[in-house]
Amino acid sequence: MPQIQKLNLNMKNKLLLIIFCLLSTLTYAQKMITMSKEKLKDKIMGGWAGQTIGVTFGAPVEFKFNGTMINDYQKIPWYDGLLQKTMTNNPGVYDDLYMDLTFVEVFEREGLDAPVESHAKSYANAGYMLWHANQAARYNILQGIMPPASGHWLNNPHADCIDYQIEADFAGLMSPGMPNTASKISDKIGHIMNYGDGWYGGVYIGAMYSLALTSNDINYVVNEALKTIPKESQYYKCIADVIKWHKMYPDNWKKTWFELQQKWTNDIGCPDGVFAPFNIDATINSAYVVLGLLYGKGDFTQTMEITTRCGQDADCNPSSAGGILGAMLGYKAIPEYWKLGLKAIEDMDFKYTSTSLNDVYEIGTKHALQNIERNGGKVSGDMITIKSQIPTAVRFEESFKGHYPLDKKWIGKNLENEIELDFEGNGFVVKGEAKPKEGSSWDSKSDKFAQIEVYVDGKLHETAKLPVKFTTRRHEICWKYELSDAPHKVKLKLLNPDPEMICYLSELIWYSSKPQQKMTIGTFGPYKKK
Repeated sequence: MPQIQKLNLNMKNKLLLIIFCLLSTLTYAQKMITMSKEKLKDKIMGGWAGQTIGVTFGAPVEFKFNGTMINDYQKIPWYDGLLQKTMTNNPGVYDDLYMDLTFVEVFEREGLDAPVESHAKSYANAGYMLWHANQAARYNILQGIMPPASGHWLNNPHADCIDYQIEADFAGLMSPGMPNTASKISDKIGHIMNYGDGWYGGVYIGAMYSLALTSNDINYVVNEALKTIPKESQYYKCIADVIKWHKMYPDNWKKTWFELQQKWTNDIGCPDGVFAPFNIDATINSAYVVLGLLYGKGDFTQTMEITTRCGQDADCNPSSAGGILGAMLGYKAIPEYWKLGLKAIEDMDFKYTSTSLNDVYEIGTKHALQNIERNGGKVSGDMITIKSQIPTAVRFEESFKGHYPLDKKWIGKNLENEIELDFEGNGFVVKGEAKPKEGSSWDSKSDKFAQIEVYVDGKLHETAKLPVKFTTRRHEICWKYELSDAPHKVKLKLLNPDPEMICYLSELIWYSSKPQQKMTIGTFGPYKKK
């Protein structure tokens, strides 16, 4: 009998502990955060200004240091007038901003429940230049493939690229202290152009912005935001590694950078990054953002320098880091050195938009206030009460599962009539472009296009339209994944030959269902590891 009583007591204690934990979690989940409207606006201004500063600072070294860090002796210029010079002469630098603002403008026109189709069509028909996942999705949308199919890896070889990561700032800035609300926005808009780890880049960046608006602890923001990402994803594992290595080497960011290079720099999706040092994958570039935030320790200058010197997408990464830290510090606390020339451009609309920084400071604050009220918070006079959220993981997705880059070969030919290509594997991509012939009577702004039939193993896979216009182009000639792992023949047939147009084929890349055997360096040179 005493043994039974003891057992019952233990069970009661465990039950009480569970109830206590649940109540504690509920209390934390419903924690209300109060701040003034002025403070919130200052933080939102800091977020928008910070990303503008960051992308401008890193622009001169963007993709000029691939697979290597930027040495300490390499000076990266910053001076009064650089912002205005870049805004005027090189507006394409601000894809981080004009893509964000496209979505902000849709929310402003149609309200916070604007359908994803409105966002997709608005950016697909915009006049600005795009690359990688953004351009691939734009092409898909213009051909009638709408989100989320437009961003899915079967339809978009760039699904894991950085694109939504550099555009998710708005989702976090309009969701202060509400990372799950930011994730909900990202679920809708991020799948326009990305999937899997590419989508997670935007979810995570958005969550960090959201938490930075209500926390002054950069370590907390980095760690807590990671809870929005499924633990089984490669993206989560990479960012967790950065956090781990930061603890191991707290005073040496370069050691963490080298650890990242060894483990996380294999790009398998982006055709421009496979078998090349170029890497625009969201995972590694997010890692550079986090590396800069952690080792920067809340110092704006150190954060800018470290994030940029990691290389690769060295303007977008300091843009994300600068925006997140700017949201934490607030506009007023960004050092004056970094605001040199900022006032001169705050009334300038970003090209291809009707929105300036001063506009988005106001609009972004308005959207944040609306979102606060829609999610259980209150706006009363000059004070705001935010119902904070515990971050929860979004669903698990994986791009290019079971596809490992096997080889590539140079084609270097114009498609005159038809051509056959052979490979053995389970997927392929043909790179190239349609363009006007030198001396033709029209240019790359023309609405002309090449049209080809793509046959795989004798069966028609698709009839593809290849516009010559840069803003509507197809990023690759053609591709197909999830084939049987076997020998295959691909035939491309040009349907509309034009003496003034070239359909140029540059490379064939193909995949296998199994990773290549690792090479080990032995006494007599490299050999395959069994």
